[in-house]
Amino acid sequence: MVPEPRQAGLNILAFDVFGTVVDWRGSVARETRELCLARGLNINAEKFADAWRNGYAPAMDRVRKGLLPWMKIDQLHRLILDEIIPEFGLESLLEPDRQYLNGCWHRLAPWPDSVDGLTRLKRRFTITTLSNGNFSLLTNMAKNAGLPWDCIVSAELFKHYKPDPETYLGLANLLDVNPEEVMLVASHPSDLRAAKAQGLKTAYVRRPLEMGEGSPLPEVFSGEFDWAVDDFNDLADQLKK
Repeated sequence: MVPEPRQAGLNILAFDVFGTVVDWRGSVARETRELCLARGLNINAEKFADAWRNGYAPAMDRVRKGLLPWMKIDQLHRLILDEIIPEFGLESLLEPDRQYLNGCWHRLAPWPDSVDGLTRLKRRFTITTLSNGNFSLLTNMAKNAGLPWDCIVSAELFKHYKPDPETYLGLANLLDVNPEEVMLVASHPSDLRAAKAQGLKTAYVRRPLEMGEGSPLPEVFSGEFDWAVDDFNDLADQLKK
């Protein structure tokens, strides 16, 4: 089969995962609601998912400042979970339930366009994760959601979380390419700006449902990134031009 033409100088598409490829909020809320109903507990599952995710950046910052040792995201997720359980009146959840709930991050559902769009992009580019999620989490997620990665790259490999430069440059080094041959695909402008500062190309994906229906999209300036698209199929179409 003759390969489809690539964009000049672009070989690798690296994807942020949480929110960009998979619906973390809807998935976490759904599993939380199901578990709590089974245990006779009443909860606002969406607020619980938001509180869990809101603890993510502060927890990573504690690692960066040396207040915590290096931790996998699974460990940070569990730390945050234990911190918010009293806030939501879930102290009655026993250890097996807490372990199961923490594992929901391995089972996040993809956005409707993700598998098809990634499959299209894979025909022309090497596609990989570049995520703060740990290696086992990303592997299990890919298996569960049918995500067709060529390889999985985790911040765990570098002992640095995004947006540290070591993550973006480390990916290029692992794949033996120059940073400008890599494009980060993400729904989070801060991630893209950090990648751009290290010489990577950038593609912003609008995910209006990431924070729930009716939530505003993050502010992005016209022309700030190399591409701005509605989903992965739109990206595949744009990269053919």
